[in-house]
Amino acid sequence: MNMKYRILSLLLWFCAVVPMTAQRRVVQNKPYIDLRPLHFGISLGFNMQDAEMTNVGPQTIDLPEGGQMEGSVLCDVDTWNPGFSVGVLADMRLSRHFSLRFCPSMHFGQKHLLFRNLLEMNESGKPLEISQDLKNTYISVPVDLKFSAERFNNYRPYIMGGLTPMLNLAGKNQDYVALKRTELMLEVGLGCDFYLPFFKLIPELKFCYGLSSSLDKNHINELRNANDLPYAKSISSIHSKMIVLTFYFE
Repeated sequence: MNMKYRILSLLLWFCAVVPMTAQRRVVQNKPYIDLRPLHFGISLGFNMQDAEMTNVGPQTIDLPEGGQMEGSVLCDVDTWNPGFSVGVLADMRLSRHFSLRFCPSMHFGQKHLLFRNLLEMNESGKPLEISQDLKNTYISVPVDLKFSAERFNNYRPYIMGGLTPMLNLAGKNQDYVALKRTELMLEVGLGCDFYLPFFKLIPELKFCYGLSSSLDKNHINELRNANDLPYAKSISSIHSKMIVLTFYFE
C-alpha cells in the first residue's frame, strides 16, 4: 500500500477510536492552559516530499556551440522519500475556538526524479532511465489559522490552514534539475490536542502545495555537457508537494 494511504488510514482510525474512548468524563489535565494568550513549544516530525511536473514532450534543442538535437524525455517523481522536520511553535489565542500560529521549521529531505528518454533504448528495448536525487533543505515560516473544537476530557481536535514561505538551502550543484531559492506554499491539516499531566502533546498531519513553479530555469546555463540538455529541458514547471506528520510539545 502506498505510504500516503497508510498515513491517511492511520489518521482515520485515530479519529474513530478517540471518540469511542472518551465517552465518560475524567479529570482534566491542565484545565486552564488554553486560556493563556500565548503558548510556546517545540516540534519534531517526519515529511515526505513529492512534486507535480509539467513535461515538455518532444522538442528541438539549440546547442550552445551551434547546431540542434532532438529530445523527448519524460520526468516524474517515482517514489515518496521520507525526511525529518524540527521547529519551534508560538500560538496566540484569538478567541475560544481560533488561534494564530507561527511555526518556524526546518525540513530535511529529497525528491527522487526519474527521467525516461524515449529516443534511447536500453538492452531490453525499453526507454533509457536516469535518476536524480533532488536534495532539499527547507526553512519554512508558516502562519496558520487554527480552529479547535470544544474540549472533551483531555482531547481537542482541530483543523488548520495557512501560507508558508519557504527558503531552500540546498546547493546549486544539482545534476539536471534545480529548484529556486524561495517559494510559497499553501498548507492545510488536522490534528488533536492531548492534555497530559505535565505538557500538551499535539500530533498533526498537514499537506503542503506550492502555489507557483519552483523550477530554476537558469540552472540550464550552468550545464557543460550537451547530452544533459534533453533532461534539463524536459520540464517546464515544478510544483512542490509535501506531507508532514508533526508532534508538537507545549
